[in-house]
Amino acid sequence: MKIVAFSNAFTRGFSGGDRIFVELAKRWSKMGCDICLVTCEDACETYRKYGLDGIDWIVVSSRRNWPVYLAYLLRMFESIVLAYRKVDFEGSVIYSASDFWPDSIPAWLFKMRFRSVRWLAGFYFFPPFPFSRPSPYKGLRRLRSLFYYSSQVPVYGLVRRFADMIWVTNELDRWRFIDGKKVTSDRVVAIKGGVDAKTPLLIPEPKTKKFDAIFIGRLVPEKGILELIDVWKYVCAKKEDAMLAILGSGPLYDGVQNKIRQNDLSRNVKVFGFIDGMEKYKIIRESKVVVHPSIMDSGGMAACEAMVCGLPGVSFDLESLKTYYPKGMFKVPCYDLKIFADTILKLLEDESFYQCLSEEASNFAKNWDWDKVARDALNKIQVIIYQRETKLELVRNG
Repeated sequence: MKIVAFSNAFTRGFSGGDRIFVELAKRWSKMGCDICLVTCEDACETYRKYGLDGIDWIVVSSRRNWPVYLAYLLRMFESIVLAYRKVDFEGSVIYSASDFWPDSIPAWLFKMRFRSVRWLAGFYFFPPFPFSRPSPYKGLRRLRSLFYYSSQVPVYGLVRRFADMIWVTNELDRWRFIDGKKVTSDRVVAIKGGVDAKTPLLIPEPKTKKFDAIFIGRLVPEKGILELIDVWKYVCAKKEDAMLAILGSGPLYDGVQNKIRQNDLSRNVKVFGFIDGMEKYKIIRESKVVVHPSIMDSGGMAACEAMVCGLPGVSFDLESLKTYYPKGMFKVPCYDLKIFADTILKLLEDESFYQCLSEEASNFAKNWDWDKVARDALNKIQVIIYQRETKLELVRNG
C-alpha cells in the first residue's frame, strides 16, 4: 500500500494527532507500506527523534519567525507544489494528519485531481464555540480560537463529502459525522490512540513514590492545567507535603509557573517540561495517581500511559471521556475543583479504593498497545479500499 501523508501543521508541543501518526507510520513502514511524508522542518526533526525512518520525506520550511497562520498558509502552498512535482499519487491513500488547512486542504485537492486515490482524514478535535460557557479561552486566546473555529467549518464540510474514511478519537465525535446517508458508520472510525504496553513494565517498581499525582499532556487551556493548580492548592490544604509532577510543554508553560509561585506551591509542584521515553516512564512509576483535568477534550491518550503502569486516574465527567475511559478513571462532576481534590485525597488514603481502580486501569490500558492499534487501523484502511474498488468494478461492469 502506498500512503502519502500530510502532517504539516506542527507547532509547539506534540499533539495527540502527531503521536498517532508517528506511532502508526513507524509500524506501517515495517509492515511493507510505502510511505511518503509531506511535513515541515520542525516536525521532521521531532519525527526522526521518535524513530520514524525508512520512509520518503518532502520537507518544507517551518517559517519559525512568521505569524502562525501566515506560516500555515505558506507551508500549505509550498507542500502542494512540491508534492505535485515529486509524488505519483495514482492509487495511493492520502492521509491528512489533522483538520488544519496545511494538512487537510492539500489532501482534498489531490483527492480531486487524482480520482484513483482514497482520502483518509484525521479529524481529532472539535473546538468549542469560543463564547460558550464554560470556555477555557480568555482575552486574545478567545479571538484566536474563534479564528480556528471558523477555519474548521469548511474543512468539516469537505471531509464529510469527499473523505473515503474519517478518523476521530471517540464515539461522540463519530456521530458528529454519521448521518446514515452520505456518511455511513463504516466510514467513520474512532482511533483512540495507543500506548507502549511493554517498555514501562521494564522499569522496576520503586521502593517509595516521590509524587502523589502526575499530569501528562500539552499545557494548553483545554487541558485544564491552570485549574489543576487550584485543585492542588485544595489538596495541599489537607496534605501539606503533597507532590504533583507536571510533564508537558505548551503556550501556558510560563502561566503555570507563575500560578505555582502565586499560590506558594513551589515546594509541592515540579514542572519537568516535555519528557518522553524511559525518563518519562521512570517518573510515572514514581507517581501514585494520574490526573486528567481537561475542561474540553476529545479523549487524550497521555493519561493511559500512566494507567498501563497501574496508576488510577481522576478526570471531569466529560461526555467524550465516558466512552474513551470507561474504566480505571474516576470521573467527578464537571469543573468542581474541590471534589476533584477530595477524590485524589481519597485515592491516596483509601487503600482498597486505590487498588480496585488501579487494577481496572492496568487491565484496561493493556488493550491499547500500539502494535495492535496499528494492525487494526491498517486492516480498516484495506477494507475501505476493497469496498471502493468493488463498487468501481460493479460500475464498470454495468
